[in-house]
Amino acid sequence: MQSLWQATASLPHFPELKGDIKTDVLIIGGGIAGILTAYFLHQAGVDYVLVEKEEICGGTTGNTTAKLTLQHGLIYSRIIRQYGTEQAKLYYEANEKSLEKYENLCSSIECDYEQKNNYVYSKSNRKKLEAECAAIEKIGKNVYLEEAIPLPVENVGAVCCPKQAQFHPLKFLASIADGLNIYEYTFVREMVGNKAVTDNGTIEAHSVIAATHFPFINKHGSYFLKLYQHRSYVLALSGVKDLDGMYVDEDKKGLSFRNYRDFLLLGGGGHRTGKKGGNWSELRSFALMHYDEAKECYAWAAQDCMSLDGIPYIGKYSSRTKNFYTACGFNKWGMTGAMTAAMLLNDIILGKNNEFVHMFSPSRNIIKPQLFLNAAEATKNLLTISNKRCPHMGCALKWNTAEHTWDCACHGSRFSEDGKVLDNPANGDMKNNAH
Repeated sequence: MQSLWQATASLPHFPELKGDIKTDVLIIGGGIAGILTAYFLHQAGVDYVLVEKEEICGGTTGNTTAKLTLQHGLIYSRIIRQYGTEQAKLYYEANEKSLEKYENLCSSIECDYEQKNNYVYSKSNRKKLEAECAAIEKIGKNVYLEEAIPLPVENVGAVCCPKQAQFHPLKFLASIADGLNIYEYTFVREMVGNKAVTDNGTIEAHSVIAATHFPFINKHGSYFLKLYQHRSYVLALSGVKDLDGMYVDEDKKGLSFRNYRDFLLLGGGGHRTGKKGGNWSELRSFALMHYDEAKECYAWAAQDCMSLDGIPYIGKYSSRTKNFYTACGFNKWGMTGAMTAAMLLNDIILGKNNEFVHMFSPSRNIIKPQLFLNAAEATKNLLTISNKRCPHMGCALKWNTAEHTWDCACHGSRFSEDGKVLDNPANGDMKNNAH
């Protein structure tokens, strides 16, 4: 099932690795985080290689709603509660730099880049919106509370962050990736030290960056406890009035809205991977009720890694791994998160100081309520009797009736009906392929 972006962009293609090579930096993963990291290293004259198990941008990057904003839900009041005002200010400034970098790059790339206001609305909790406005004002930045937004959803207003942006992610990445040192259909089966083993060769590197959406090495970093995965769904509808802005519910199970040319992108129906949720049915029911003259032109789904505290993990894979890094847990905000990651990792590789290293460190304190929820979910599914097991850590798989896939509620791996791995962290096909 193609997304609107995949149907309207042409990406460059790259050869498969055949043979053994050496490089200074190996980047594993050909989504936006990996490609931007490769681009910045290329600009800096660093010797690097990027490998992708299939074709670039075939996963979450190709299925985004492509909003460029530093307003990631009601994140700033949350960061102040957990870490204090200075950390909230750093998070804002890191994402502000990412937006500035996008604006600079997009000025010379035809990728339908447009400045738009971003709105985070609430259906019923006005106090949450007021608290977020107060939090952002506390760090010296400006937003405002919008009383009326043009959505067919009952709401109590929205926090508006002006001059954010939206774009066509694959048109942008087609330009960024062109000429980079990339190998497609090159699946890293295992790491032996800093040597990657693929089906047709090895890659020996001084530094390794795992930009694989969900880090695939279990023995370091405890990512199987620090992350869970969440699916969400999108319809592209024609025949709907332009809303002139980007809108998202502060509730992660709520709806999002943005326009692209003649289409309204309606997102929602989300659920934890492996669980039941509204999926496209919820969106189609909403569209039928509120946009009855609209025509559905595209439908697709995305999968996002959710961190314990709402902040991505960017930096050293673990405190014990030397020259091994990761970028993950973008919490549905992978466009700005990927740019933040690429700039931060580039500075680390080049030995430059970066004020955001500590904030995004994957080794920060993980004692958060979500940690215990993740552990409980994993334990329950490990004990569930099923002949369909995930090869990642042996959890029971659940049949996803909407997408006709086998999904893992523990860590989010997904498999086709005949057992082919679709989403990591599983690094191989399903153990029992009988249906």
